[in-house]
Amino acid sequence: MTDTARIPDKPALEGLESVWGGAWEREGTYRFDRDSATRDCLYSIDTPPPTASGSLHIGHVFSYTHTDVVARFQRMRGKHVFYPMGWDDNGLPTERRVQNYYGVRCDPTLPYVEGFVPPFEGGDGKSTKAADQVPISRRNFIELCERLTVEDEQQFEALWRMLGLSVDWTQSYRTIADEALFTSQLAFIRNVERGEAYQALAPTLWDVTFRTAVAQAELEDRDQPGHYHRVAFHRPDGGTIEIETSRPELLPACVALVAHPDDERYQPLFGTTVTTPVFGVEVPVVAHHLAQKDKGTGIAMICTFGDVTDVVWWRELDLPNRAIIGFDGRVIAEAPEAITSEAGRAAYAELAGKTTFSAKQAVVQLLRDSGELLADPKAITHPVKFFEKGDKPLEIVSTRQWYITNGARDEGLRERLLSHGREMDWHPDFMRVRYENWVGGLSGDWLVSRQRFFGVPIPVWYPLDAQGDPVFDEPIVATQAMLPVDPSSAPAPGFDEAQRGQAGGFIGEHDVMDTWATSSLTPQLAGGWERDPELWNLVFPYSLRPQGQDIIRTWLFSTTLRSELEHGVAPWSNASISGFIVDPDRKKMSKSKGNVVTPSGLLEQHGSDAVRYWAASSRLGTDAAFDPQNPTQVKIGRRLAIKVLNAAKFILGFDGSADAPVTMPVDRSMLAELATVVDRATRALEGYDHARALEVSETFFWTFCDDYLELVKERAYGEPSPEQASAVAALKTALGVLLRLFAPVIPFATEEAWRWSHDGSVHRAPWPTAEELAASGDAAGELLELASLALTGIRRAKTDAKASQKTPVSQATIAAPAATIALLETVASDLRAVGRITELVFAEAEEFAVRDVVFEAPSE
Repeated sequence: MTDTARIPDKPALEGLESVWGGAWEREGTYRFDRDSATRDCLYSIDTPPPTASGSLHIGHVFSYTHTDVVARFQRMRGKHVFYPMGWDDNGLPTERRVQNYYGVRCDPTLPYVEGFVPPFEGGDGKSTKAADQVPISRRNFIELCERLTVEDEQQFEALWRMLGLSVDWTQSYRTIADEALFTSQLAFIRNVERGEAYQALAPTLWDVTFRTAVAQAELEDRDQPGHYHRVAFHRPDGGTIEIETSRPELLPACVALVAHPDDERYQPLFGTTVTTPVFGVEVPVVAHHLAQKDKGTGIAMICTFGDVTDVVWWRELDLPNRAIIGFDGRVIAEAPEAITSEAGRAAYAELAGKTTFSAKQAVVQLLRDSGELLADPKAITHPVKFFEKGDKPLEIVSTRQWYITNGARDEGLRERLLSHGREMDWHPDFMRVRYENWVGGLSGDWLVSRQRFFGVPIPVWYPLDAQGDPVFDEPIVATQAMLPVDPSSAPAPGFDEAQRGQAGGFIGEHDVMDTWATSSLTPQLAGGWERDPELWNLVFPYSLRPQGQDIIRTWLFSTTLRSELEHGVAPWSNASISGFIVDPDRKKMSKSKGNVVTPSGLLEQHGSDAVRYWAASSRLGTDAAFDPQNPTQVKIGRRLAIKVLNAAKFILGFDGSADAPVTMPVDRSMLAELATVVDRATRALEGYDHARALEVSETFFWTFCDDYLELVKERAYGEPSPEQASAVAALKTALGVLLRLFAPVIPFATEEAWRWSHDGSVHRAPWPTAEELAASGDAAGELLELASLALTGIRRAKTDAKASQKTPVSQATIAAPAATIALLETVASDLRAVGRITELVFAEAEEFAVRDVVFEAPSE
C-alpha cells in the first residue's frame, strides 16, 4: 500500500545516489546467493577489471553501464547474478603512474630502505625527467605501487557505486593479490607441464623506453616521417646493385639482399654475393616470396633486425644474426664479426654508442663521403611499429623470453579457437569477424614475459653449472604447494638461499608475466578456480563477457586461449562488445589525444540516472559522440528521471487500489498497449539490445504521461465509482510496470518511486510480463492511439485560437469514419472532461478531424 508520508513534497534526483546506494549495501540487494544458486538459474558475468592507474573516463561509464543493464535485467528475471568487480593493478601503466606520482624509478640492484619516503606525492610527471627520478629498490618500488593502486581502487569503487553498478562488492579481486598470483602462476605451470609454455632466444620486439619486450597484440602502427636512401652494393664483376632503405644505420647488420623469385631482373643474381657499402661485408643475394617487385628498386637488404619481415626472412632463409641495437636503443660497442676490414671497423666505431637517429645521420654522411649514396634522401611517410603505450619506435633485439603457444604455428589449436568463436553469441554479431581475423593473422606465439617489476613473477629458477653459468634449457618449475612464490627472493625447490648465485646452485627468474597473462584468467580469478571448486562449478563457463572492441585481440582472445588450453571449452556463451566514445569531431576519446572527459563532474552535475540514460541510448558496437559542452542525451535522461518521479507522485496521490477491476475500454486499451511494450522491451533485452528496450519503453511513457494521464485524471479524481476505480487501477498498474521497465537504466529514480508504495527494492521485483497485464488489457489497443489523436486535435484547436487549455468549450465536433467513432464514443466522457467541452458531437467522415470548436462566451 502507498504510504503518503514516504512521498516528498517536491521529488528530486539530488542525493538519491547516497540514499539508495547505502540502502542496497545494507540490504544486500545485489549480493550473490550461492547457497540457493544452481547452474540452471545462474547468470555469471566476467566483468572487465579496469586498470587501477590514474582515473576512470567517460568511456568506462559508457561500457560498464551497458553491462549493468544486463545484470539488472537478468536479476529481475529471477536469475542468481554473479557480478564481481576486479582491479587490474599490475603492469606498465601502474609503474609509469608510480614513477610520475612519486618521482622515483626502480633499480633492482639497490638495497631495500626501511620506511622509505618518496621525494614527493601527486606529481604528474610532465616536468620530471626520468634522469631526475630517485632510484629505489624493487621492493620499495613495489610497496609504492601497492599503496597507490589501493588508493586508486578506492576512488574507482566510490565512482562505480555513485554510478549505481549493481556489483556484488564481496566478490572483488585484484590482479596482484595473493589469490591472483596463485591462479596466474598455477595456470603457467600447467602450460609448462603440457608443453604449451616454453622459453626461447629469439628476435623480440623491444621498447627502449620501458626496457621490455612487447607482444604482437600490444603493437600499433603510427605514421612517421622518414627518408628513402638509394645505396649502391658492389658486385664481384665491378657492377652495382641499387637498393632503397629507410634504415641505413642498419647497414652493419646487413646479412643478405632479397628479391622476389619471379623478378627477372634479379634471377641471374640469386646464389651470388655482393659487398655492403662502407662496411665491406660479403652477403648473398637470395629469393623470397615476401619481397615486393614494385617497391623501391625491387630488391631489399635484410638486416638483423629492421622490422618483422626481416625476422621472417632471417628465420626462413637460415641467415646469420648480426644484431647491433642494444636494449637501450643504442648501437652496441662490439662490431659484428663479419666486419673484418680496417675501414669497416673504423666506420663502425663512429656509430658505437649512438642512438639509431644519430647513427643514421652518421651512416648517411659515410655513404656520401664514399660516393655510395646515389641520390639525395627522398622524404616519405610510412607506418612504424610502436608499443601502444610507448613514445619511441620499437626495435628488434635478441632476448631470451617465455612464450605460450597461441595457434600461430599449431593449425589444430587455431581451428579450436576459431570454433570457440563460432560457439559464442556475439552482440553485435559482426564483431565476431574481428576475432576471426586476429586468430587467422597470428604470426608468432604469445610472448608473455616482461622485464618489469610490478607484476606476477614467473615461477621458475635456473640451475647454475660448475662454472656458475645458468642452464636455461633446464628450468626448475615451482610446485603448486609453493604458490604464490617470487623466485627472486625464494629459493628453488631442493636448494637453500645460500646457493643463490653460486656454481652448482641456482638463480631465480626476474621477469614477470605480461599483464594480459593475468587478465586472461579473469574467469578463473573471480570464480575461484582451484581455490573454491563449488563456486567454480557454479559460474564457469560464464554467461557473458562484456568488453570494448579495441581489446578483442588482447583480452577476449587471450581469455579464450587460456580457457581452451586449460579446460577445452569456450569461457562464455555471450560476448557483448561496446563501441567507442568519440568527441564532437568523431575522434576516439583517449588520454593520448587529450580529449578524455572524466565522469565525476558529469555525475555530480546531472545525476547518475541521466548519465546512465545517455550510455544506454547507444547500441552495442556503435560509437557514440559526446560533447561535454552540450550533453544533449544526458539532459534528456535527467528530464526522464524527473518525470518518472513526478508522474509516480501524481499517480500515487489518487485514492484507490491497483487491484480493482479495470473496466473502462480506454484503460484496458492502455494496458494492452503496455503489454505489447513489455513484450518488445523484453525481447530486445534478451537480444542484448538495451537501446531498443529503452526506446520502446520511453516512447510509451511519454504518451502515457502526456495523453493517457491527462485524459483520465479527471475521472481518477472523481467520486468513488467503478469508472473512477478503473482509472486508478490502470494508472497504478501501469506505473508499477513502467518503474520495472526503467529500473535497469535509471535505478535511483525508479527505486525512490517504487519505495513510496513497496517495502522491498524494485531491483528485486520480478520483471514485468505481458501475461500479468492480460486480465486487464484489451485487444482494442488502437483506442488509446485514437483517444490521443482526438486529445491532440482539441489541444491544437485551443492553441490555434490562442486560448488557454483550460478555456471552456461549449461545443466541438470530431469527424471520423464510423468504426473510429464507435471506439471514440467509449471515451467521450474523458474527452469532454479534459477538454472542458459541454457538448461533444461525432460526425461520420472519411478523414479524421476536430472541427467546429465553439468557445463559451466569457461571463459579463
